Formats: sequence, structure tokens, C-alpha cells
Amino acid sequence: MRSLLLAGVQSGCGKTTITLALMQFFIKQGLNVRGFKSGPDFLDPLWHSKLTGTHSYNLDTKMVGIAESQQLILSAQQQNTDLAIIEGVMGLFDGRQGVGQDGSSAYLAKVLNIDIWLVVDVRGMSGSVVPLVAGFVDYAQKLGINISGIIANRVGSPHHAQLIKELLIDNQLPPLLAWLDKQAPKLPERHLGLIKPDEFPLPDFSNNLHIEVDNLPTLLPKYKHKWTSPPVKKYRGLLKNQIIAIAKDEACCFIYPANIDWLQEQGANLVYFFPILGEPVPTDSDAIWLPGGYPELYAEKLSKSDTWSSLRSFIKTGKPLLAECGGMMLLGQTITDQQEKVWDMAGVLPITTTMQDKLAALGYRECINGSNAGVKGHEFHHSIRTELEKIDEAFLVVRGDNGIQQENIRASYIHWYFASAPDVVSLWFLE
Repeated sequence: MRSLLLAGVQSGCGKTTITLALMQFFIKQGLNVRGFKSGPDFLDPLWHSKLTGTHSYNLDTKMVGIAESQQLILSAQQQNTDLAIIEGVMGLFDGRQGVGQDGSSAYLAKVLNIDIWLVVDVRGMSGSVVPLVAGFVDYAQKLGINISGIIANRVGSPHHAQLIKELLIDNQLPPLLAWLDKQAPKLPERHLGLIKPDEFPLPDFSNNLHIEVDNLPTLLPKYKHKWTSPPVKKYRGLLKNQIIAIAKDEACCFIYPANIDWLQEQGANLVYFFPILGEPVPTDSDAIWLPGGYPELYAEKLSKSDTWSSLRSFIKTGKPLLAECGGMMLLGQTITDQQEKVWDMAGVLPITTTMQDKLAALGYRECINGSNAGVKGHEFHHSIRTELEKIDEAFLVVRGDNGIQQENIRASYIHWYFASAPDVVSLWFLE
């Protein structure tokens, strides 16, 4: 298997567009391509999956963990994948802290032993590309990672591309392998990032992606895995024969594929329902999971949803319910949307949530005390929560939302990665 990590010099330099363009190119070359995403993002992997037809898994040294990330790549190799393309997060050296440390694309490349192709937005740039790329190459070498090629984005013309190509050659820097011109299709965005791919047709980048080398597939680095940590201990059968009902529509669409895999590995039987359509909670369910998503965009339909009566009846049985971010918002009294309209929700928790224009919270989260210790996740939202009465904290995290625990309900703004603490998470679906 061949592999590469597409990293950017900064956020917004075009990593996702370049990733999709190269995926299209290599698929047309007859390669079996699988996508991965560095970091806890939900939306970029959906675009990868639409193009490749296979799940795009998150790889992450902080939340997913080094050993699990290594195992996911190795699994792709064992499934006859020809090429694994990992889309980076933010800039190459941006992480939880420091330069190229935990949580960064650079650190992920190091622990996975994978080469980097650097995405550079060269709009309005010619000679300045040299010190920019040289600095990235030098620092990468200090960290023990290798940038083996450059992909230029928003190139003004073939002449502009030729200038960039020659400048890199003249200064003994990694070669320009390909470039995307400034007329390339753009992917629309909203407040949490790209829109979902089922809302916008997948662009064809073939007329905008220009390959600068002969037989590019032969330049793809081979994957040579090296274990830097012990293999992950696999838990199986923790939820044997448990029927877990999962809300799955645009209001609850942020689901890590690895979480579904984990539930199935534990022996759970998964059933789905759609709150926007007013579907009732499936009968005989032993637990409910309400993932995050975009409830604020569908608040009017959700305010009239027939799902809530069956949900309230389920809660009265004392069976467990886990709600994440948007799923938690559904359980509140009301949601106030971006237009300041107030919509009734399920009315289960004594909270209201209000959308705002600015980001409310962003970052990795981990439970550090009590019965929930060890569970890791990520928080990213624009809404704020108002508690209408005092609520006991459900989770104790390093920083961020401590969540709500009300009888059999666990709810917070955090999206959890289940495999980070299998013994703990399994109890969330049993108690």
C-alpha cells in the first residue's frame, strides 16, 4: 500500500479541495483509494466517503490515540487498499500545544511514519514560496518527518505554475507535483465548516488539476508501518444483544464511523430513527444515542416532531440515553436559531440553547475523575446552554463542558470517541 499525508501551511489553504481532486485523479488511474482525516472533524470525511465509496476514519494522536491510529491504517492495508490519503488538520505544525506536537498533523505523520505532500496557497506569490517551503521542510526534518512534494493551490496561470516549479528546483526544495488553478470549483461552507456532500454535487476537478510530473502514482510513498506503542487491547461483547437506537438524520449526523464499528464489535444490535421525520423511538430499544448535528437548521420541523412523545416515554423506563452536542440541544426546552426564533424541543432537560455567530468552544476533552475517567472526545459548537435550574455535573473534564447527568440521561456538548475507554462507555449504554 502507498500512503501520504496532505498537510497545509495553514487553515483555509485548500486541503480538502486538493484531497478530493487527487482522490479523483488516482481513482481514474485505477487505484483503490481510502481517505482518512487527521483530527476530530466530521465533515471532511463525509466528502472523502462520497468520492471513494468507503468510510473515511479519523486518525488522531490525542483523541483516537497513537496505537488505534496505527491500527486503522494497517487495517486499510489489509483490506487491499492501494492508496491511503490522510487529509491534515489546520497547518502542518498546529496542534493542541507547541509546534508539531500532540494533535498536529506533523506528529501524526511521525508516529505513522508517513511522508507529507505540502499544500501551499500560492495566490499572489512567486519568490516568497521559497522561504515559506524551506522553513517548513527544515522544521519537518528537525522533527524527523519528510516533506517529499508540493501541491500548489489557487495558481493564477500555467506561467505562474512554471515559476513556482522552477523556483523550487533551483533552491533544492521538494518538487511541484501538481497544482490546482484558481478557477477550480469551491466547496460551500457554513458555521461548522463545509456543508454536507448530500447538499451539494461533488465537483469534477479533472479540468483544474494539473500534474507536473510523469507517472505521478509511482512517486507515491510506500507505507512502512512501525509500531511506536503496544497494540490496542480489544474489548468485545460488552454490549452483547443490546438494542441501541441511534438518531441519524441532518439533526444528528455527526457520527464517527469508528463509533459504529465499536458498538457492533461489542455485540450491539443497531437500529436507527429520524427525528426530523417524526419517527418514534424503535420499540424494544435498550438504549438511545443522540449524536450531534445541525438541529438549529431544522428547528421548525423538530418543534413539531412526533418523536418526542416516544422519547419521553422511553426515558420514563429508566433505560440509558447518551446525547452529544446537537443531541443534547434536542432534549432541552427550546432552541433559539440564528434568526432569533425560538422553537420548542423535547422538553426533557431543564435547559435552553441559543445559537450565536461566534464559536463558543473548541478543543479536545477528557474525563479525568470519577466513574467516567479516561473517556476522550472533542467539543466544537456555536450555541450556548442556559440552565433553568441547578444541574449536577455529569462529567469532569480537563476543560470545557462538564455536561449534565439527570437520572438515566448523560448529555454534554462533547462528541465522545467510544474506543478511548471501552469499559466506561459500555456502562453508559447499560446503566
